[in-house]
Parts: sequence; structure tokens; C-alpha cells
Amino acid sequence: SLKMASDSPESLMTLCTDYCLRNLEGTLCYLLDNETLRLHPDIFLPSEICDKLVNEYVELVKTDSIFEPHESFFTLFSDPRSTRLARIHLREHIVQDQDLEAIRKQDLIELYLTNCEKLTAKSLQTLVSFSHTLISLSLFGCCNIFYEEENPGGCEDDCLVNPTRQVLVKDFTFEGFSRLRFLNLGRLIEGVNVETLLRPLASLAALDLSGIQLNDVGFLTQWKDSLVSLVLYNMDLSEEHIQVIAQLHKLRHLDISRDHLSSYYKFKLTRRVLNLFVENLVNLTSLDISGHTMLENCTIPSMEEKMGQTSTEPAKSSIAPFRGLKRPLQFLGLFETSLCRLTHIPAYKVSGDKNEEQVLNAIEAYTEHRPEITSRAINLLFDIARIERCSQLLRALQLVITALKCHKDDKNIQVTGSAALFYLTNSEYRMEQSVKLRRQVIQVVLNGMESYQEVTVQRNCCLTLCNFSIPEELEFQYRRVNELLLNILNQSRQDESIQRIAVHLCNALVCQVDNDHKEAVGKMGFVMTMLKLIQKKLADKTCDQVMEFSWSALWNITDETPDNCEMFLNYSGMKLFLECLKEFPEKQELHRNMLGLLGNVAEVKELRPQLMTSQFISVFSNLLESKADGIEVSYNACGVLSHIMFDGPEAWGICEPHREEVVKRMWAAIQSWDINSRRNINYRSFEPILRLLPQGISPVSQHWATWALYNLVSVYPDKYCPLLIKEGGIPLLKDMIKMASARQETKEMAR
Repeated sequence: SLKMASDSPESLMTLCTDYCLRNLEGTLCYLLDNETLRLHPDIFLPSEICDKLVNEYVELVKTDSIFEPHESFFTLFSDPRSTRLARIHLREHIVQDQDLEAIRKQDLIELYLTNCEKLTAKSLQTLVSFSHTLISLSLFGCCNIFYEEENPGGCEDDCLVNPTRQVLVKDFTFEGFSRLRFLNLGRLIEGVNVETLLRPLASLAALDLSGIQLNDVGFLTQWKDSLVSLVLYNMDLSEEHIQVIAQLHKLRHLDISRDHLSSYYKFKLTRRVLNLFVENLVNLTSLDISGHTMLENCTIPSMEEKMGQTSTEPAKSSIAPFRGLKRPLQFLGLFETSLCRLTHIPAYKVSGDKNEEQVLNAIEAYTEHRPEITSRAINLLFDIARIERCSQLLRALQLVITALKCHKDDKNIQVTGSAALFYLTNSEYRMEQSVKLRRQVIQVVLNGMESYQEVTVQRNCCLTLCNFSIPEELEFQYRRVNELLLNILNQSRQDESIQRIAVHLCNALVCQVDNDHKEAVGKMGFVMTMLKLIQKKLADKTCDQVMEFSWSALWNITDETPDNCEMFLNYSGMKLFLECLKEFPEKQELHRNMLGLLGNVAEVKELRPQLMTSQFISVFSNLLESKADGIEVSYNACGVLSHIMFDGPEAWGICEPHREEVVKRMWAAIQSWDINSRRNINYRSFEPILRLLPQGISPVSQHWATWALYNLVSVYPDKYCPLLIKEGGIPLLKDMIKMASARQETKEMAR
């Protein structure tokens, strides 16, 4: 019943269901008294649609952190005259007693309740209302459903002294459930008498008693003519159990597997037991004996083994007892047993740890109900993906995604699953993955980051995100990714490696995106977070990748985004700039990133007065002579000063240095640059440069702008010629050539 991650496009049905659930008020419902959801009176929906709405709702609440659950959701299905339910799968804390109570008038055929720990004995009573129609029922892991609250004494004051006690319900049975054929009682609470509970059922076809300890299972023989599937996972077996099982002659599926780590088992499998199954259970198509220790050797000596290709024919079986099978089994569970490594295994599908196929079969078979086994299987897949090459990539990815979604709160699965995803999404597998599948990976990775502050999970998730094209592939979850990364960077204690990856991702996310994205991220506290990181590094006197990436991220996020530039100034960004310059005089990359950022600040007219201090102007003037990173530092310093000069002599509110002196140094700097320099800069728009052309107030600014354009269009013509034309640069240059105030060499370059 698990929903497998799929790679084909969503059906129209799925898209509509998803849309309606995310917009209940705008589609199927209205709000009564501003709080209760009510179905519009003219809506009638058949079970095909209602089942899907309920099952998808549960899935969304579980796996989509943005999706808001509704208190009154299940009440929409209270009246079978307008909404019909037939087959529903509910899981975990999403479901409470009142939710089942709300749908009690429905004629349910199939009801799966998986790990619904909030359900109490009130829900047992609700089950009775489905008794005349129910064919399939699962109460797997519903550990409180046989408990009711008992209030001793019953008086108000007394209650405060004795809070409610939980008492086991002893008198419930499946009396009246006349159509029930499939029943899963896995992980049923101790103390419930299974035999009494089940006795009223006339003809059971499938029974799951996983994790229940029963010394006497003789009562199972009452269904020996109807039982086709029996699961006794983790039940401690004995000779008596084996004798009973051998009488269930109709069995097609038998699972007596166990988790070999969970507890000590006296029982050991022998040749005789397997022979007994093969002889008596002639209809068997599926057998699981995973985790068992073999008391004696069941294998055919390698001398007698038929050589040649591996075979599924029973006659060639390397496991002696299985030579008696009439035909190969459809499935044979051998996970964590020595038998899975043999050559000839008479089954089409084998779960084990020998190779990729067996490991994937194990993940597929055990994900839903046995996370403890699944996490070990995923760990084996991780090794395969890391060391060898995965041959069934698509299937591997889908299985890991499904496991991560299903067990969002299981730390072992989150750790092993996120590690496996890193290797399964790296570049060598890129071509084989669709957009949809890669999006599903991103969703589960973000879920993991949200649920776990644990270092390993966080690191694995961040590393996996690095396998994607950023920002393009993360655009559909843009806000959420940024919030999660900033959250990581704002934690007081930080793991160095995670910090480095997170800053790198933040930087990539704000590079080459629209301004509204940058503004939104700025409002999330991006600027403040980066400045705090820089402050910490300064205090430690270290200039590492984190320091450089943080300045680079600030350079990107302030590009043509005045609000973020203002934030930078308000949060003492200039003070940090000067301190970094002083502390790390030789760090060229750092200087380039800092000046690129100040270039963005200088483009904002309202903020320029804050740059007009003797200290800042002297620093910018001195950097004109810098040879750091080719011409980049000198170029950016000159750009900052060009914008300041553009405001005219009256804006020059300082005595030292003199304006003319700075202008002279700017001319000298520009003349020293090689016009064919390859560049370490990326312009999305020329608008801030072009505005310096049509003016006579500052010929040097005009010259800097013309030099910049000339260099970019001559070194990178394919990229920048179209941009210059698109943004109206040609008429501006033509007009400038006619201006009397423009310098001759500027006009030459413009021409």
C-alpha cells in the first residue's frame, strides 16, 4: 500500500486532487463561522475521488511541511450521501479518535491504520460500525488502540489527585466482522488475547502477527482451509509453531523472518524444517526466512553444484531442501542469512545482501513496516553507489525517496538515506533523471533538513543539494531552501564543514536570480547572517572560504537591490569592510568580493552620502593602485568613485583628499589597465554603467563607463554586444561623441 515515487508525469486526477487539497476553501468547501470547513451543498463525489482525497491528504500532511492540516478535514466525509469512502490508508499522529468517528457512517471495505499512536479504545468501538462491510483491516503499530482511559472515583476533585489511568480493554473481539478476510495486527500491545480476539472470524485469508509473542498458535488451524498468507516476523518460534504452520496447507505466502539484532532467539532453522515446509505447503510461492541462523549446513557441496549460468530451477538449487519445490518461488527472503550468497537460488526475486538486485529487493519488501531492516539495506546500497556503479539507478532512487518519505522521523533511515541520495544524484547519473524525479529528491532532502538538526543528516542534505544546478533546479522551493540554510548558519555552535557548504549554497542561490528573489531573501535576514559570519571569522583572524563566500554572497545579493545595500550599511558593513582590509592586506579574492559589493552600494544615489567620508574616500583612492586579482580591485574601486564623482563637486563634503587629486588618480588607474583583460565579473545589466554616459559633470566617470563597455564587448562580444544593444547603449554612445565636455580619448573609445 506504500506510494512509490514515480517517474512518469502526474495524472490529471492527481493534479486535481493536489490542487483541491491545497485550496479546499476555493474549491470543494466554504468556512462556517470562520473556522469549520463545510462541503458545498451541491457537491457529490464517488469513492474513487474521495479515497484519493483522503489518502493524498495524509501523504501531504506527512511529507509536505508547507501543507497545513485542517482540524475538521474528516468531517467533510461524514455523510455518505454526498461523499463515499471505500478504501483508505491513514498513518501516524495525523489521525485521532474523532477523525474515525467522523466517518463512521461510511461503508468502508479497506481500512489501513499504520502506526496511529493517538488512537485509543474509542476507535475500537468506531470500527464496529464498519464491521458489516470491512474486508481488509490493518492496525499495525496502533499501540494504544486497546487502551481506554479509566477515571477511578468519577468525582471532580478526585480527578486532580488521580489523573486518568490507561486500562487494557479485554472484552473486544471481531464478533460481527463477517466479511473480514485480511487482518494485520503487527506490533499489537502485550496482554491482548489474540486467540479470543480472532475466534469469531469465519474465514481468514491473510494474517499478520509481526512482533507478537505467542507460545501457542494452535488456534491458527481453524483457518487451515482459507489462510493463504501468514506473517510471523520477529515471533520467537518453537517446534510447536512449526508443526502448526505445516498444517496450513493452503499457504502461498509465509514469512517467519526476524531482525537478528533485536533480541536473543533460541530457535534455529534446520534442513528438516525447510523440508517440512516444502513437502506440506505445496502452494507456496513466497517464503521469507531473513535473519535466521541455520543450525546445520543446508547447502549442496560445491562439488555437486551444477556449474554454468546461475539457475532458478529447483532441481539445480544450491539450497538442498528447495530441490523439492515443484516450481521456483516468486519471492525468497534471505536478507542477513548466509544462503543469499549461493549460486543457484530457486526464486525469481531474492532479498539479500549479495548484490544490488538483492539489496533493492530488500528495501522494496521491508520499507513500510520494518524500518530497522530497511536502514541496513539502504546502507548496503550506499556502499554499492559509492564504490561500484548502480545499474538500476531509477529504481534505487525511487526506493530511497519512498523510504525517506515514509520514515521522516526515523534517524537511521534519514542518515543512511540522505547519504545514499548524495551518491545517486551525482553528475555521472545526471542524464538518467527526469525533472520530476530530481524535484522529489529535493523535497525529501529539505524534509530531512527540517526534521533533523543532527550534523550527519544536515551535512548529507547540503552535499546532495550541491549535485543540483543552482539556482535553476531549486527555484521551485526557493524560499524554503534559503530559510533552511540561513537557519543552519544562524546556529550558535556550528560544524565547520556544514558551514562552508551552506555558505557556498547561499552564494549560489543569490547569483543570477531576479531582484524580487533577492529582496525576499534579504528580508529573511540574509545580509545580517553573512555579516555575523564575517564578524566571527574576523574575531578568529581567519580568512578562509567561509569568509570569501560570505562577501561574495553579499556582492550577489546587493546587485541592483537597494534595500539589501541599505541593510548592509545599517548593520555596520562598512566597519567590517575596513577591518577586513586591514587584517588581510594580501587577500586578493577577498578584496575583489568586497569592492564588487561596494560598487553595488555606490550605484544607489540615496546611499552615496554615507560613503562620503575622508576615511572611505582615502581607502578607495589607495585601492586604485591595487594589482589584486588582475584589474578587478582597481576597476571596482574606480567604479565606486565614478558614481560618487557623478554627484558633482557640491556633493564632495570633505576637505581631504581633494576631489581633483582623486580624479587625477582615477585617470592614471584607467590608463594603466590592459584593454583586453579577461574579466572576473558578470553583468546582468549595463544600466548602472550606461547612466554615467549622458553627463558632463564628471568626464572621468564617463571615461570609466566607456572603458568598461569597450572591454566587455571586445573580450566577450557574444555575451555583451546583444546586451548593449538591448539596453539602448548605442544612441547614448553616439550622443556622447558629440559632447564638448567629453575627453578626446573617451570619444575615440566610444567610436
